[in-house]
Amino acid sequence: MSSAWGSRLQRLGFRAWRRLPLRVRLFVVRRATPSFSVGAICVIERSDGALLLIRNSYRTGWGFPGGFLKRGESPDDAARRETREEVGVDVVLDPNPKVVVEASVRRVDVIFTGRAEADGAADPQPRSAEILEARWYPATDLPDLQAEAASAMVELGRANLKR
Repeated sequence: MSSAWGSRLQRLGFRAWRRLPLRVRLFVVRRATPSFSVGAICVIERSDGALLLIRNSYRTGWGFPGGFLKRGESPDDAARRETREEVGVDVVLDPNPKVVVEASVRRVDVIFTGRAEADGAADPQPRSAEILEARWYPATDLPDLQAEAASAMVELGRANLKR
């Protein structure tokens, strides 16, 4: 088939696609493209540079507060909600989050940095059954991290190198 025929067929296909009802087009797109879960991670830094880490009941290693977005929830709202639910800390998020795409597990993490709103975060406490422990760690002496937390640190390091 010549290039001209291919172009004509493509244009015809796009015209037919445009005429389909929106519901049908969305159905096809959702079935034909891979779906990803989206999480929000909150890297909270104290004024002395220490980072707030949590230890989950169902995983090994330490991670940052965060979790999956609820339907219709924005990533920044999810980061604030998860941090409040997990350790009772209200956070002020920095603008321009970083994003890590883990295609092999079909996961997207939106990584926020921020700080606690008040001094109440001096001694964070688990507020959820999923959290065993919450502690501040010096950035130069971190414990074993969960994969998502390690990816977040790498992405934040790359972002700092670009400045």
